[in-house]
Amino acid sequence: MRPTAAATTPPRLRRLIPVALSALAVAFVAVRFAAATHATLARTRGGACTALKPDPLPAFLAGGATPDFQLPDAAGHMVSLSGQRGHPVLLNFWATWCPPCVDEVPSLEELARRIDGTDLRLLAVSVDDDWGAVRRFFLKGSAIGVLLDASHDIPKKFGTEKYPESFLVDAAGHVRYYFINKRDWSRPEAVACLESLR
Repeated sequence: MRPTAAATTPPRLRRLIPVALSALAVAFVAVRFAAATHATLARTRGGACTALKPDPLPAFLAGGATPDFQLPDAAGHMVSLSGQRGHPVLLNFWATWCPPCVDEVPSLEELARRIDGTDLRLLAVSVDDDWGAVRRFFLKGSAIGVLLDASHDIPKKFGTEKYPESFLVDAAGHVRYYFINKRDWSRPEAVACLESLR
């Protein structure tokens, strides 16, 4: 009679087999848990965008090329939208003479503070005629990345002449969400939504 495999396996190795199988089972469960957590987080972040109640994206922006621009900031440095590639961007069009815009600014300030030091960007394009009005509006300064479009041409490239209007641009440079009128950007969903656009 031939000895069985169990009988020929050294005792030390027989004790290691259950330990190895347990370790493999734990590793398998850990990998599955991590994958499920990642998927849930992605759904939650996507849900955060939906919670902000976006409006339907204009057809010419859906899947198409995002208009680029180059505008000055308060210090005179030129900033382009294409220069933000690799970073999710909240692009907001506003004016100091626009009451809903003025109502929205405190929540934009809060968002700017919350994303400071991250890879997320906030560009608020003012359509005021000059920096004087913007500087008077922000007498104590601002955490918001304010740019000036005195020509009023850039919003037209995005299909709007109404304010405020906002566009969420993903890290690849594509407009993903569009918002007509003011929103509360201080909500936690705003950061989660931007993070989902990495």
